[in-house]
Amino acid sequence: MKTIVCFGDSNTWGYDPVTRDRFATKKRWTSVLQKEIGKDYLVIPEGLNGRTTVWDDPIEGWKNGKEQIIPILGSHKPIDLVVILLGTNDLKQRFSLSAVDVARGAKVLVEIVQKSNFGSDGKPPKVLLLAPPAFSPSPELDYLFKGGLEKSENFGVEFYKVAEETGCHFMDTGKFIESSEIDGIHFDEENHELLGKAVSGILQKEIRI
Repeated sequence: MKTIVCFGDSNTWGYDPVTRDRFATKKRWTSVLQKEIGKDYLVIPEGLNGRTTVWDDPIEGWKNGKEQIIPILGSHKPIDLVVILLGTNDLKQRFSLSAVDVARGAKVLVEIVQKSNFGSDGKPPKVLLLAPPAFSPSPELDYLFKGGLEKSENFGVEFYKVAEETGCHFMDTGKFIESSEIDGIHFDEENHELLGKAVSGILQKEIRI
């Protein structure tokens, strides 16, 4: 059985923008992925609300992905593939970051995985970097993400550059899904389904693990 760890934020955790609670397990994109690729794979979701790529959150605390990724991956080794879907929370107004900064943060995580021994035989796992979709217009964005909508439109381009530089696999989720207009950043049930199937597609066509 091949092991896939999905390292992300609230959209990997399964936050429902309508109820502001958590989607049922079977409705989350990681569960859709598991269903699509079958029993020869184990998909392990590691989502945390508010998680950033590499930034310490002065208000919420304990959200820094860089500080968490090594112990999390170490607990699941051996791992064949790490899927990284982070960056949305980096655009909170409190961080004052650009899409370039966010992508550079994601690059740090990719390189940590690539330099690790969390794969089989002490080798590093493969990495699939997912660029988050652009935000959708929503009045709620002004509360924490003021100015983030325009910045998020550059996620695809900047994350692609990171994939080119590091040699990891890449998918621009914005070509398959959209963020909910309810809060501008989370995925609704339909888009969880679409994302799970899109990731399954790239795994079966482009990534051999």
